[in-house]
Amino acid sequence: MLRYYTRACNFYYGRASKILVKKKRSVPLNGNSEISFDQVELISRKSKKIFFINSLVNLPKFQRKKILVDLKKITSKKKNFANLNFLKLPNIMGVLNLTPDSFSDGGKFNNKKSGIKKAFEMFKSGANIIDVGGESTRPGSKGVNEKLEWKRINEILKSTCKKIPISLDTRKSQIMKKGIKLGIKIINDVSGLKYDLETINVIKKYKIPFIVQHSLGLPENMQNNPRYKNELLDIYDFFEQKIKFLRSIGIKHNNIILDPGIGFGKNLKHNMNLISNISIFHSLGFPILVGNSRKRFIKELSGKNDTKRRIGGTTASSLFLMMQGVQILRIHDVDEILQGVKVFKELINN
Repeated sequence: MLRYYTRACNFYYGRASKILVKKKRSVPLNGNSEISFDQVELISRKSKKIFFINSLVNLPKFQRKKILVDLKKITSKKKNFANLNFLKLPNIMGVLNLTPDSFSDGGKFNNKKSGIKKAFEMFKSGANIIDVGGESTRPGSKGVNEKLEWKRINEILKSTCKKIPISLDTRKSQIMKKGIKLGIKIINDVSGLKYDLETINVIKKYKIPFIVQHSLGLPENMQNNPRYKNELLDIYDFFEQKIKFLRSIGIKHNNIILDPGIGFGKNLKHNMNLISNISIFHSLGFPILVGNSRKRFIKELSGKNDTKRRIGGTTASSLFLMMQGVQILRIHDVDEILQGVKVFKELINN
């Protein structure tokens, strides 16, 4: 039987959204009247069609039932955790790479003094949580051993974890355990809990919130001609299967975030399809995180207008993602992106 997927679409934001929700002409995302939608796209691997929510009664029974089940997940309120507020869009995860070779800021903050200063600066600027990592996972990078990774992040975690919310960007179970004991709030494993099989047991034992990211292959080979049957639906299926597996082994809490992994085993076509249709992942029922900051797709789209920090492209894509209801943006330039968000919100509500 043909499988269908539901994507919320035709979003409204701010004052216009509140008015439409009050008139019952649009439906709030996650119970948040500041962002709502009045259409859904019903997608299969063979077709796609958009419907107004108030016209679903005219659909065949099995299609209508599928959409109504998904709408319940899309509209349900999300419980806040780890200093993230899902009635406030967007939440910002500030990026702190404590590595010499990260793709855009390698070597810039990989000493104790500069790293701690940067973490507090981003939090003070408005980041909800700071994502600390000691191993570069940029395309083409090679892994580092556990001892070196911990050496890079140990002192900075000790100086920050008790004072500001910290997310730990690591693929290794032993690093996770040590970070949890210091007080980190979220585990961010870019491998989708596949790199180190023991990470599953750490997540289960400590009941800690975590991010499931999709990636194809390893950083050293993930950009070598990545292929999908349908990247959007393949990644949706990956998340659905991963959550089903996690539930089956006893991980029952809902403090889970989904990250489609822009640039992790994806070419420009894959990335653009994912970003353009990102709202499909709302029907899985979990908050969405996107790491769009300074990514290669900005260079590929902007051509001769590419810049080192890619603030223009990051701001543009951040506003687009916010308007699709993405709850968390993983950002390097916190001040600049929040500046853009604040100005945009004032203009749209004026």
